[in-house]
Amino acid sequence: YPSGNLAIMVIREGDQMICTVQEDEPRTTKIRALFQSDGRSTCYYPNGDEWINMSIQGGQYLDQAGSRVKRWTWPNMSPGPHVPLSPIFISLNRHVGVRILAQDKIIISFLAMGRQAKFNMGTKVQVGAAGRPPAPARLGREELLLLAFRVRILQLFDRMRGCISFPSSEQWNKMQPPAYVLTQAAKILELCTAADISEELRSSIRAIVN
Repeated sequence: YPSGNLAIMVIREGDQMICTVQEDEPRTTKIRALFQSDGRSTCYYPNGDEWINMSIQGGQYLDQAGSRVKRWTWPNMSPGPHVPLSPIFISLNRHVGVRILAQDKIIISFLAMGRQAKFNMGTKVQVGAAGRPPAPARLGREELLLLAFRVRILQLFDRMRGCISFPSSEQWNKMQPPAYVLTQAAKILELCTAADISEELRSSIRAIVN
């Protein structure tokens, strides 16, 4: 961002890519969106609630109360009637926008100081011989640890803010982390359950985020 804060981070692990959009805030690393090249993506409202959630089957758009505004399925990806996508554009903040045009056209655009960068995080999943899409790729050891440490950093920043706000009180130590941090911690633990990793690593990740 023009402020110097990190806006977008892209990492690659093997043939998988993860794009993370962070909020323009000096003391937090609040995640506004997470896009994965295996077809799973999530965008968040500023308060951490889910805005858009996508999988290899389709996606849904939620309002700030958590009610579903629209849903869609990608062509040939889900059984039953196909629900087409109407193009979606959202602004995560004044610099970052997301356009969802098709499964293989999910564009993250960044605009600042008259210059623009675009990232296409869409993917084209091929239907298997049995008529079903392949199972989504699972995150590896390094990706899971990176996500876990990011949540831990968010937790530590929140504790620091509490300590600064209540320097002469121990009340800050009893405060719960923000909802978006708890949501991200739960998602990481869910990913660990599905991942092909050792039980020792699962326990380490649980200890990091809890």
